Amino acid sequence: MKASQFFVSTLKEAPADAEIVSHKLMMRAGMIKRLGAGIYNYMPMGLRVIRKVEHIIRTEMNRAGAVELLMPVVQPAELWQETGRFDKMGPELLRVKDRHGRDFIIQPTSEEVITDIARQELRSYKQLPKNFYHIQTKFRDERRPRFGIMRGREFTMKDAYSFDRDKDAAGRSYDNMYAAYCRIFDRLGLQYRAVAADTGAIGGDRSHEFQVIAETGEDAIIYCPTSDYAANIELAEALLLIATRGAATQALTKTPTPGKATCADVAELLQLPLTQTVKSLVLATDELNEHGEVVKTQVWLLLVRGDHDLNEVKAGKLEGLKGGFRFATAAEIDAHFGCKPGYLGPIGLKQPVKVIADRTVANMADFVCGANEADFHFTGANWGRDLPEPDLVADIRNVVEGDPSPDGKGVLAIQRGIEVGHVFYLGTKYSAAMNATYLDENGKPQLMEMGCYGIGVTRILGAAIEQNHDERGIVWPDSIAPFTVVVCPIGMDRNEEVKAAATKLYEELLDLGIDVLLDDRGERPGAMFADWELVGVPHRVVISDRGLKEGQVEVQGRRDAAATKLALADVVAHLKQRLA
Repeated sequence: MKASQFFVSTLKEAPADAEIVSHKLMMRAGMIKRLGAGIYNYMPMGLRVIRKVEHIIRTEMNRAGAVELLMPVVQPAELWQETGRFDKMGPELLRVKDRHGRDFIIQPTSEEVITDIARQELRSYKQLPKNFYHIQTKFRDERRPRFGIMRGREFTMKDAYSFDRDKDAAGRSYDNMYAAYCRIFDRLGLQYRAVAADTGAIGGDRSHEFQVIAETGEDAIIYCPTSDYAANIELAEALLLIATRGAATQALTKTPTPGKATCADVAELLQLPLTQTVKSLVLATDELNEHGEVVKTQVWLLLVRGDHDLNEVKAGKLEGLKGGFRFATAAEIDAHFGCKPGYLGPIGLKQPVKVIADRTVANMADFVCGANEADFHFTGANWGRDLPEPDLVADIRNVVEGDPSPDGKGVLAIQRGIEVGHVFYLGTKYSAAMNATYLDENGKPQLMEMGCYGIGVTRILGAAIEQNHDERGIVWPDSIAPFTVVVCPIGMDRNEEVKAAATKLYEELLDLGIDVLLDDRGERPGAMFADWELVGVPHRVVISDRGLKEGQVEVQGRRDAAATKLALADVVAHLKQRLA
């Protein structure tokens, strides 16, 4: 491709509404143009990157035995009503009506449609296993779209769905997709981690996220540097930090703590370590009648150590809280504790509550907790002597850096990541709801076991940039750069020798199948170099009259500190070696 024939549109400054690095650089590099809130045009430069990402994904999905099809963006509501998701999903599911008043949705994902295909087409065990995938536009009506394509409303995703006859076969399909995803992200040239994850709203009981490592990532990734353990913070197990509960050595004392409503402030005032304090969090669960009216409310007190935070995902999996919980109202807190938040604790309650203690809290002795009276805390509190044993002891906290790794092979570290892929084992969640069965060897119908596997195609662009950029612009990995090599002739419009040398090199690289761009626009060197550093082309060849007279050209990688001078005849071999 020649630059004069392509569309190059770079900006010196990012628009004012661009918030994060990837958003700013994609706008400046002319890769995307905003059309509406969370909706972007993908311009030619950006589309080239998308197509390269899609090519890698297709190649590895096909290699893994998946079969590509294409499901529509607009889907009839009837299928979503079968699974109940039409009503259960919030306003992020865009619901529309056609001219006849019939309900449709703009798909955010395609479990219902693919299950409908499977129940019609996969009738016998002889047709299983099967894995269908497509790369298609998705839409989620985000309340606050932001960060460019990182959290847009319209985006492109690869979603795949496996169908198997039993759990063992479904596990093999899952492992096959997990391996394919590792190959995909290896080929994309991104630093990533596959982490054990919570299954969330999609359901199922086996799940991994593929996270691109980036300091600006929204997700906290927990990992052990000396082992293979990795999980997201919602799922990472927090081990017990106190092996055995010590004997009480202090008397329970109601201690003044005027104006000190946080564990940190109380610890500082009392000159005690923060690890000696206990934090109280009050939740509530409601029992509803058939009309949706609240007939009974249960109040829960959850206790974590003062230096720890509650993990709501873990709490939501406990008996009694599985059906959903909320934070208690001020009136409910007053009725049960007789005090405002900041001084709450498990001793001296006005009304009974269910007490859940984190593993570590359950083994604490002589701890500090709220006294259920403003400006007072108890010191020297001990289980059994001063308050009953908790109703339940469980892992309900977020891990912190330095915690022991659950696999016993070191301590945990934390880094930030951007989720770009997710694999789920779904089981029969959708096949049962939609009666997707096959006939086994005995002619009996059996529910299909399912898995689903997603990759955020357009989100990968933003994640790659967040991980790979510098003060000059984007630094693409070779495999997904819009162009792999740019030939920059200086004074090409004024010097026939430079023009001839640049054209010859360009054609040689084209013949080798290298994705090369010849900048024939006649731009000044500074402006020309700035454009391609901003766009992030990984390899640049500069041809000048002075260099040719010395028998040399300059070759520089986007990450190289300085250019390398080579004979023109050696450039092709040099680039082939670097791109191998």
